[in-house]
Amino acid sequence: MLKDKSMEADLVIIRDLLCFLVVGLLVIWGWRVLNWAWLTPKRLERCLKQQGLRGNPYRSLSGDIKQMFGMNRQTRTRPMTLSDDIEPYVTPFLHQFLAEYGKDSFIWIGPRPRVIIMDPDKIREIFTKFADFQKMHKNPLVKLIVSGIAGLEGDHWSKHRKIINPAFHQDKLKNMLPAFYQSCSDMISKWEKMVSTDGFSEIDAWPYLVNMTRDVISRAAFGSSFKEGRRIFNLLDNQIDLAIKVMQSVYIPGWRFLPTKTNRELKLTYNDIKDSLREMIKRREKAIKKGEDSNEDLLDILVESNIREIEANANRKNMGMSIDDVIEECKLFYSAGQETTSTLLVWTMILLARYPAWQTKARDEILQVFGDNKPDADGLNRLKIVTMILYEVLRLYPPVDAISRSVPKELKLGELLLLAGTEVLVPILQIHRDKELWGDDAHEFKPERFAEGVSKATKSQVTFLPFGWGPRICIGQNFAITEAKTAMSMILKRFWFELSPAYAHSPYSFVTLRPQHGAQIILHKLGTD
Repeated sequence: MLKDKSMEADLVIIRDLLCFLVVGLLVIWGWRVLNWAWLTPKRLERCLKQQGLRGNPYRSLSGDIKQMFGMNRQTRTRPMTLSDDIEPYVTPFLHQFLAEYGKDSFIWIGPRPRVIIMDPDKIREIFTKFADFQKMHKNPLVKLIVSGIAGLEGDHWSKHRKIINPAFHQDKLKNMLPAFYQSCSDMISKWEKMVSTDGFSEIDAWPYLVNMTRDVISRAAFGSSFKEGRRIFNLLDNQIDLAIKVMQSVYIPGWRFLPTKTNRELKLTYNDIKDSLREMIKRREKAIKKGEDSNEDLLDILVESNIREIEANANRKNMGMSIDDVIEECKLFYSAGQETTSTLLVWTMILLARYPAWQTKARDEILQVFGDNKPDADGLNRLKIVTMILYEVLRLYPPVDAISRSVPKELKLGELLLLAGTEVLVPILQIHRDKELWGDDAHEFKPERFAEGVSKATKSQVTFLPFGWGPRICIGQNFAITEAKTAMSMILKRFWFELSPAYAHSPYSFVTLRPQHGAQIILHKLGTD
């Protein structure tokens, strides 16, 4: 009897302890949620407003995101007038926000304030002190879009950059010119077949340019295995579309682990890409270690550079990259080698169709440099007018409209005090059109502004940012420019082109700045009336 009462008393104590523990955990969890969702955002808001920065008051977890996406959707329901003043159309919320609050302001991305930075000196500091201003890692879905070296920090970034650099040296790019030439030649052959007996044909150039640049990066990255590489990149395209669909809702920690239809599809696609690349990388590693001839493609150069790094530091731990690391870099090859170049080419064709005088100048220069010969590395480097045109296209239609960075610890940016948890936004589209930096003609297509190079085109060096700036500038920029020069040299030698009346000007940002309704142009085969 006494034992029973004692056991009951013990059970009551255990029950009370468990209840106390549960209540305690709920209180701790509730406090953390309150702190994350309200107290911290309000503290960061007070700090920014005390320094004279302006913005909407923080009210909910969605911050300004709901209004931002709503304005984007509304704008995209109809094309804009044919103009290069695309800022109000591409980023309507930010355009309206800056008009109301000015440059010294901040927006809300969920519960985090993002300070808008347009001052060149502050931009220089952000890109130079990349250990203090870090890539955005909070949403794991971002890694499905921006992977590899683009998402690394510290020693990991330094190690990967050292190993990857050889793949993008100018002498290696020369070896990739045949891949550029073959892929572009295939596209031009299709266009020539489409041109009618009258010597002209209307096409949507956008899907052709996308397929051509995908073909280029597949050949340049995977050489003889380019068909397999193209299949992998098609899967990666699907993965990016799914990830962006999920990201356009409020980020909830742990949501990606729920077995929703989209999450299941994301996981299956991710595993397929990873398994395919892993098998390809292992084959290359075995071939290189056996002493077989290199394919001189990006994957071979990367794998070989990685093997050398590991062998040179055999006595040190964590040197070189793992297979998973190499996989992520291969995925980055796609975004660095395809997205940027396809958008650069399509806007170049649209702008040259609108400004025929510049189209003629570019064609004359190309014919003078190459004549009937194939584009070569030396000739591409001598294309001054084409380079000016490409730079101006990148200024008016940059691949990415903005760059964001997180602030993991309290620091000073110029005179600004930024607390941990704050973010900064470098709005490239707005900076490239700032009349204080570029002059009153900042919204106009004027390639001559780059006649003496980038450094003399503007009042400050850190204002031309299509590939970022500083130590972490996009590693694929030379690849993209070389491919674009090759493609435009081949296209302009075969065709002259003009905009179709069916063209609807509707640039929109989806990973990169794209033409929403395509690029309808009328091709005229040179040598015909």
